[in-house]
Amino acid sequence: MNTLLEVKDLHVTYPGKGFRAEPFHALKGVSLDIRPGETVGLVGESGSGKTTLGRAVLGLAPVTEGSIRYDGREIGHLNRRERRTLSSEIQVVFQDPYSSLNPSMTIAQILAEPLTARGVAAREANARVSDLLDRVGLPADAARRLPREFSGGQRQRVAIARALALDPRLIVCDEPVSALDLSTQARVLDLFIEIQERTGVAYLFISHDLAVVRHISHRVAVMYRGELVETGDGDQVTARPEHPYTQRLFLAAPVPDPDAQQQRRVDRRALIDAQTSEGSAA
Repeated sequence: MNTLLEVKDLHVTYPGKGFRAEPFHALKGVSLDIRPGETVGLVGESGSGKTTLGRAVLGLAPVTEGSIRYDGREIGHLNRRERRTLSSEIQVVFQDPYSSLNPSMTIAQILAEPLTARGVAAREANARVSDLLDRVGLPADAARRLPREFSGGQRQRVAIARALALDPRLIVCDEPVSALDLSTQARVLDLFIEIQERTGVAYLFISHDLAVVRHISHRVAVMYRGELVETGDGDQVTARPEHPYTQRLFLAAPVPDPDAQQQRRVDRRALIDAQTSEGSAA
């Protein structure tokens, strides 16, 4: 199968803050690929570099070294005009659905905006808005309402509908369910899967939660301090991790059985202590 997105030996470095401060290496030689219709889960704790990778793909973080190729085309150093031409191909769903939606616009205006910007006629845009709302499971009368009139899960459905408006081939999902409660998370994740099965869109799905990426990902890549430390089949990486850092993420995930949860805490503490001892010995 052809590769849709290929990231190769990617480095992102930011200047240090303050006089003579060392530069901050957010990404250090990261390489991954995504195939059409595939979900690659990118998981790691806060500060691991996972969001920086997503931002680099979107043109929002500077590429210091390496390459980002989309459908065979280098996109790591595009200017603003060239990047706009990619907006119909690559879209994004952010973590906070409310802050990503204009509170003064109706849902119809929010969803029609990218269409009219592309020159779609008003009548066609309105029909497309109705179709988008149907795709994400929202009633037709939602078009007349404002974002504040919806729950967090419903607002995230609106954000997903907006990302789908231009029929993209790739969506970067940056912690899209972390602000939602568990039952809403499950429904939104199922919606992502359903949309992918229907449209063939690919996802770069960024999350700190190994259980979330297990639910949705075909393959999983684990980031730690700006580097990829483990990649592989989603079931294998999320259920039988090999790298100690991934094992720590696995043991940090809650389980419903109190005894099993207590044992996980013990195992995780032992793993951290063992890694700390190895680091001290080195």
